[in-house]
Amino acid sequence: MKVKLQIAHQVPGRIRMKIPSAKGNPGLLEEIQKTFSAVPGIEGVTVNPETGSVVLRYDTDRHDDFHAGFAHRYEHHAGHHPRKPPSNEIDALATKIEEEANFLAEHSQTAKAAVEFCRHWDKEIKLASGNMVDLKMVLCVGLVGFMIFEVGAAAATPVWVTLTLFGMNHFIEMQAELAEQLRAEQGEAAPT
Repeated sequence: MKVKLQIAHQVPGRIRMKIPSAKGNPGLLEEIQKTFSAVPGIEGVTVNPETGSVVLRYDTDRHDDFHAGFAHRYEHHAGHHPRKPPSNEIDALATKIEEEANFLAEHSQTAKAAVEFCRHWDKEIKLASGNMVDLKMVLCVGLVGFMIFEVGAAAATPVWVTLTLFGMNHFIEMQAELAEQLRAEQGEAAPT
């Protein structure tokens, strides 16, 4: 049965869907609950007949298994693939920012123009770079370059030197920890 499923919110471990036709329809919600309960990695399915919503909780350690099964069942009910879910906190934050920008674009001509401008240049940058660079990367590199140019020139120690030393320090600490673990493992494995 094809019904309108809309993912209202998703973060790793939890997805909330709105189903307008399920509002006040416990039979449909029960069918949907049974369908999604069979998804690998599912920990719980909660339905609310008053709002027509379904909340899925799943084991984040089984993220890929869960989303493969979820996409299949979602497509069966909705007739199309769901949007790819965030796999980490950075993806979740980027998705949330994009959703908020789209919401604002629906309610403001200025926001709509800004969103369309960003989408246009993101597409142009991706096409020009063979999909190797996008607008987010250009903005990040631009901000870092601006910071190094403005702050680094006036600082006693240039920012790039500080960042390089910081990165090298962490690399050395990481290698020391790995060497210590390796020595401990070799010591345990050595015959006595």
